[in-house]
Amino acid sequence: MTATAHASRHLHPAYETAPRRLRVARVVRLTETIAHFELAHPGGGALAAYQPGSHLIVTAGDKRNAYSLVGDGLNPMAYGISVMRRGDGGGSDWLHDNLSAGDLLEVEGPRSMFAPILGQRHALLVAGGIGVTPVLSHARAIARAGGTADVVYSYRPGHAAHREDIAALTGAPGIALFEATSVDETLALLADRLAVQPLGTHAYACGPVSMLDSYQQLAAAAGWPKARVHLERFTAPEQDPGSPFTATVASTGHTIDVASGVSLLQSLLDHGVPVPSLCRQGVCGECRIPVRSGDIEHRDLVLSDEDKSRGDTMLCCVSRGPEGSNIEVDL
Repeated sequence: MTATAHASRHLHPAYETAPRRLRVARVVRLTETIAHFELAHPGGGALAAYQPGSHLIVTAGDKRNAYSLVGDGLNPMAYGISVMRRGDGGGSDWLHDNLSAGDLLEVEGPRSMFAPILGQRHALLVAGGIGVTPVLSHARAIARAGGTADVVYSYRPGHAAHREDIAALTGAPGIALFEATSVDETLALLADRLAVQPLGTHAYACGPVSMLDSYQQLAAAAGWPKARVHLERFTAPEQDPGSPFTATVASTGHTIDVASGVSLLQSLLDHGVPVPSLCRQGVCGECRIPVRSGDIEHRDLVLSDEDKSRGDTMLCCVSRGPEGSNIEVDL
């Protein structure tokens, strides 16, 4: 028996992050369009711990989607995800229509893409709509650790998932909740809270594109350095189709034509070059690939300015080359 096989036989559920099945322990209807699913190990026991703001990859019918975990991440006995029905026949609809307590669901992770900064003195947490899920995870972890945070929650009346959960945290010293139910209220509240945060604060936001754009603009106007302004997107703005270019696969020397309106990711897959992917919108980071040479038109919402300036990596689902150029990818 190999060492790897021997280790896998003794792997405790609290260390498992590979694709596996978890049992649906409970389904709770939070609003007309949002359901909360609690997932537990079929054999019982603790699940893998995770950083606040982490997500699970969930296989929902023929789709693979990422959903934020709402717990604090410390020694979880169950994972909680809250899913909004999109009404487009996708994975969220499948979960709403097919999952009941006792069913098994394939998941992968947890994975961290929106973790808190270690050593922060205070946090400003901003949630818009279903973007409350990773914000709740951050807030719960801060409350557990005895930290402090201002939570800004923008929602439409009747659609405030987890409002009671966040409100319950305000019983802890240093956790405050601020609410807005319209665009104007949200903008005014964001400007106000960004202006009064103590030195050493980091800000985190998740929500619709328009809210996140305003959050970044207001933070810049208030003098916040970019290094302290964090966000997670669940949708991306529309992109233009881009220009045709070519890509060379370094391991084979094969050159692939990438047409306007077709992603490099799809072109690679069509030519038998495997690349992991998930959102295909440039917001999850799953399809990040190394680049050896070539100019890159970065269109993703994941890589930092420093990452982009190095020119040695790209998210191939949205980023591409200028017209007529060639990018050599290290695959």
